[in-house]
Amino acid sequence: MGIHPGTRKEESQSGQVLPTSLEANGLKKSSWGVLITGVVGGTLVAMYAVATPFITPALRKICLPFVPATTKQIENVVKMLRSRRGPLVDIGSGDGRIVIAAAKEGFTAVGYELNPWLVWYSRYRAWREGVQDLAKFYISDLWKVTFSQYSNVVIFGVPQMMLQLEKKLELELEGDARVIACRFPFPHWTPDQVTGEGIDTVWAYDMSSFRGREKRP
Repeated sequence: MGIHPGTRKEESQSGQVLPTSLEANGLKKSSWGVLITGVVGGTLVAMYAVATPFITPALRKICLPFVPATTKQIENVVKMLRSRRGPLVDIGSGDGRIVIAAAKEGFTAVGYELNPWLVWYSRYRAWREGVQDLAKFYISDLWKVTFSQYSNVVIFGVPQMMLQLEKKLELELEGDARVIACRFPFPHWTPDQVTGEGIDTVWAYDMSSFRGREKRP
């Protein structure tokens, strides 16, 4: 039985076009798959790079979270610094608000912060405010820093760390130093001055009040 020439031609054409079409679709899907995988992978890496400096401190035994100081808290800290002289340090300086405010008052101010993103941002803010010569920021764990060279110490702490920090500062600071605590007071020290109320409360402790007492072990 004969086969019509047109039918043979259609079969031949069909046999050539179908595999080529499938191959093109497969390549297109493969390209999209690689692109999507790359985008998702890149996004995850970027999220990890940004989030890790914020998450890592929370994994420590004592966490000092970043909570920006309110305008009133900054005003109260500056109030406690009136008539004070000497270098200042902000322990856990966050986005640099306290250090920059102190620098504007003429203090040589230093901030120690574990989160590198916040340190870089603080440096930028200091430059933008024109106090980059007086305000310096360093990436460091507060427990690895010695504070004996500072006459003024500011801390926005949490209750879990205040006792340990109280002992550290009492051992390291000179007799003319002043410690300013925000949000939470020290457990054993008696403040020389208190200002503000609620979350804006600030406690000032003069180390001269503790000299003569036996240092804590």
